[in-house]
Amino acid sequence: MSDTIAVLDHVDEYLKLAQQYDVSDVHLAPNTQPKWRRFGLLQPIWENAETLTPENTEKLARAYLPEPELRRIEEMGDVDFAYVADFGRFRASVVKTRLGWEMVFRVISTHLRTMDELGLPEAIKPLLEYHNGLVLVTGAVGSGKSTTLAALIDEINKQRTDHIITLEDPIEYVIESASCHVNQREVHTHTESFSHALRAALREDPDVIMVGEMRDLETISLAITAAETGHLVLATLHTGSASRTLDRILDVFPTDQREQIRIMVGESLRGVISQQLVPKKDGSGRSLALELLVNTPAVSALIRDGKTFMLPGVMQTGKTVGMIMMDDALAELYHSGEISGDEAIGRAIDPTTLKASLGL
Repeated sequence: MSDTIAVLDHVDEYLKLAQQYDVSDVHLAPNTQPKWRRFGLLQPIWENAETLTPENTEKLARAYLPEPELRRIEEMGDVDFAYVADFGRFRASVVKTRLGWEMVFRVISTHLRTMDELGLPEAIKPLLEYHNGLVLVTGAVGSGKSTTLAALIDEINKQRTDHIITLEDPIEYVIESASCHVNQREVHTHTESFSHALRAALREDPDVIMVGEMRDLETISLAITAAETGHLVLATLHTGSASRTLDRILDVFPTDQREQIRIMVGESLRGVISQQLVPKKDGSGRSLALELLVNTPAVSALIRDGKTFMLPGVMQTGKTVGMIMMDDALAELYHSGEISGDEAIGRAIDPTTLKASLGL
């Protein structure tokens, strides 16, 4: 057993390795080997690694947690914060579980990538020229929403001369002011909640507000109001398609308010970007599959009338203004040889139709 890899002395040693090997997440949990997520797949860092004990993980956590975060996990049982080491930034989560203390780290790329580097379509750029309205970036956890949102803010930062306020949990990409003045605030560090920070932001003369996550009724309501009252609001939601995104927004409101909210969203929405990161067929990384809804008079009318189920039909005919359907994006990645047929069908909005159109 002499070739067994022992538990490392500090979390930084695991995180340095993760950066070297292009890893998105590191998992250090009791009663299992150290693991990481690479190109979407969760796997042991070493097949011959020693299993972490509850004592190992608690010792590793206590050695790196700053005093306020250590106090919080003792009191609340979990903590999320931005961990900044000499060699990089990480989104850290520590929780107490049945088996002991468990840690997950998201590796944050310090290189802020542009829209072009990410391969985002040109049709998104006109959405960033508005001086009011709502632009939503949606997708599952780990689908690259934060990276896309940072690229959109960076594009505005270079092209306009405005005041940008970002509200994040935690701050992932540090965005230096260019033509705009950029003010970044972190929930739990600089403010108690998204809704509290958003209410304060409206008094700080902002032109553009980025909301890291629209989690609850109050935050969603404030974001829609801000979009209506002369601010460009960019925000994220954990939904898989444009129509589901709009349903999710409307569903959080009480029934008697929904008609009014449908009218407000129908008028203020600029566009919805829904995305997935799909493992490449050759195992070399992940490809971006992106759906784009642009608010046209036809889209606005469907939202106002509560007929979001008809949006896919309007999106099919809206390709001239840059609209993209998720299943079309997946089909394109399949035809170009980037992803497998199984991945395309497994991630499709309408798997049966996609399977038939791909001839599988």
